[in-house]
Order: sequence, then structure tokens, then C-alpha cells
Amino acid sequence: MRADVGSIRSSALVRPFVALAVPLAAVAVAFTIGAIMLLALGANPITGYAALLDGAFGGWNELADTAIKSAPLLLVGVGICIAFRAGVINIGGEGQIIVGAIFSTVVALALPELPRVFLVPLVLIGGAIGGGIWGAIPGALKAYAGVNEILSTIMMNIIAAQFLSFLLQDLLTDKASGAIKIQQTERLSENADLPLLPGDTRLHLGVVIAVLVAVLGYVLLFRSALGVRLRAVGHNANASRYAGMPVKRSIVQALAFSGACAGIAGAVLVFGSESHRLIAEGGASGFTQSAGFNGIVAALFGSLHPLATIPASFFFGGMLTGGIALQQELQVPAALIVALNGIVVLFVVSSLKLRSRLTAWAESPGTGFTQVETDHDPTVPRTEDSLLASTARPPGSSAPSAPHEGDA
Repeated sequence: MRADVGSIRSSALVRPFVALAVPLAAVAVAFTIGAIMLLALGANPITGYAALLDGAFGGWNELADTAIKSAPLLLVGVGICIAFRAGVINIGGEGQIIVGAIFSTVVALALPELPRVFLVPLVLIGGAIGGGIWGAIPGALKAYAGVNEILSTIMMNIIAAQFLSFLLQDLLTDKASGAIKIQQTERLSENADLPLLPGDTRLHLGVVIAVLVAVLGYVLLFRSALGVRLRAVGHNANASRYAGMPVKRSIVQALAFSGACAGIAGAVLVFGSESHRLIAEGGASGFTQSAGFNGIVAALFGSLHPLATIPASFFFGGMLTGGIALQQELQVPAALIVALNGIVVLFVVSSLKLRSRLTAWAESPGTGFTQVETDHDPTVPRTEDSLLASTARPPGSSAPSAPHEGDA
């Protein structure tokens, strides 16, 4: 009995250590490769990385800029945690950000004189509704038509980007721009601007909202009956169906919640920006800042846990702000900074498999870290392997019929 208790304690220590050490090691390897690239261009990597750290975390203004950059990543990342835990893969964050931004912009244009205390919550709610609808569509396609959600969410990104371009060609274009039409709206109502936080920085309410959404995401997933159902469906959809759980409805709900989080990010990008306009110049990715994709990496870096996604998003936000400082210091091509960020992303994602194997090894017999099975919560995926296995079903595959389908 004592050996069992010791094994439980040892495993409880090993699991968080592996979850933290493996991604950090992946980042270290990525920065080493980045240093080699800088040396190949004749630049000093030590000077460059010092500039990166200073530009991201060197003072209150730098920390504020990093937090602002990380807010959309965190919002998207929390949505990714919800979707992935439910066994569905949401690659549509870019489109959900755009549609959320469009909905929130329409609210601000329709109610410009509304007091700020009412208009700010309304534009955020509008963003959540827009993103939620855009996420629910591929969810319904997967649940009721067997359409692969990866393909459908990617296609929804393209549709949203083209829809934004269409709206800013004429319908929502700033009429004061004259004969030369710029793909942007007029300066939106000041009453919709996200209030600045105390202090002489650009830090605004959007950062606080992102953290609150992360906390709410944690409560939803791990402290509510709905969260238990979503995680049960993600762990084993067939068993959940036999237990009478509404599997199809859960899939739609998961992608709707995920899209709503991304839609709030769209509202934050519009009303927390310096221009306070919806802009399509430079393409859709210029507006979204690729937060829809970077948020996925932040969620994976945070082990698909909403609270752990907070520091992960802050790290990647620092990469974005610090990368600009690195480029200015070393006068290297902007493409190199993009490549460095890409290498970090590549190694972080690649490390997930290693993290899963190390965790499994730590819990296997003979290592001294064996976990006793009796207290395991079957609704929580043990590793990314089990989560990926639950999402790797062939498109259109169906489970045997159950006595109680439960899908309304």
C-alpha cells in the first residue's frame, strides 16, 4: 500500500515536470537553430536575443505591448482548448476572428451614441455571437453530415476573408476617403473603444477580458457538467453515445464556444487598436495578425489547459513584439523573424509526441512512477496521444447504433 501511495506521488511530480520541461527544451533547440541562422547572416545572436528580450519584457511599455499582442492569442487558444478537449479540431480561428470583428463593427455603427458602459459589452457580445455562429456551422456539418471539420474550418476562413474584402469594397467603406477607396471603415464610435487600464501604457481592457475568458474556459471544462460531457465525448464518442449523451449536439457546442472566443478576439483587435477601424488592407492576415493560427500553438504549448494557455500566449506575444526589436537591432530581413517564429512553432508542436511518450514511460510498470488506475477520471485524456486518437476517425465513419442516441 505504501508503495502504491509513493507511486502516485512520484507520478504526480513527474507529469507536470515533463509537461513543462519538454516544451522548454523544444524552445531552447529552436533558439539554437535561430542562432545558427543569424550567424550565417553575419549577425551576433547574443545581441539579437538580448534585443528580443528587451523589446518584449524590458520595461512596463514593452510588457504592455506584449500583453496586448498576447490577448488575441489567449482568446483563440482558450477556444482551441475547448474544441480539442471535445475531440474536434478547430483550424477556423482566422475566419471566426474576422466574422466576430464584422459583427462587433456593425453593432458600433448601428449604436454610435450609446454610452460606453453599454456599448463596450455589446460589441464584445456581438463579436462572440458572430464567431460562435461561424464556428457552429462546421460543427453542424461534422455532427450531422460527417464533413471533416479540418477541411470545413479552413474553407470557412477563406469565405470570411473574402466576405470582409467584399464589405470593405463599398458597404462599410469610409465614405470620407474620397475617390481613392481604402479598405477600412470610418473611425468607429469612441464609446466602443476598450478603456485603457491605469498607468502610462497602451494596456487596455481587452487583456483583462482575455484572462477572464481563460478562467471561464477552465470553469466550463473542469468545473461544470457541460464540461464533463464535452471531455467525455472527446475521450470516447462511442462510449458517450451509448451512455445517452448528446454527442452531435456536444460537437456543435464545442465549436460554437471555440468560435465565440475567437470572435471576442476579433472585437478586441478592432476596438483595442490604435486606429479603431475594421481594416482589410494587407489582406485578412494583416488584420488578424495570424492570431487564429498562433493561438493553436499557444494552446498546444499550454497542454490544452485554459489557465496554462495564459503564460503560453504571453510567451508568443513576446516573440511577436521582441521579434520587431531584434530585426531593428540587427537589420536582418523580416523574413528571418518569421522563420524564427516558425521554427519555434515547429519544435513546440513536434515536442508533443515526445511529451506523451515520456509521460507514458513514467507511468509504466518498472519505472517507479506507476500510476494507480482506480482514481483516474475517464473523461480526461491522459496524453495528447489519446486526444489525437479520438479526433483521428476517418471522415464519415459512424459508430454502431446505440439504444439511446440522445442527439436531438
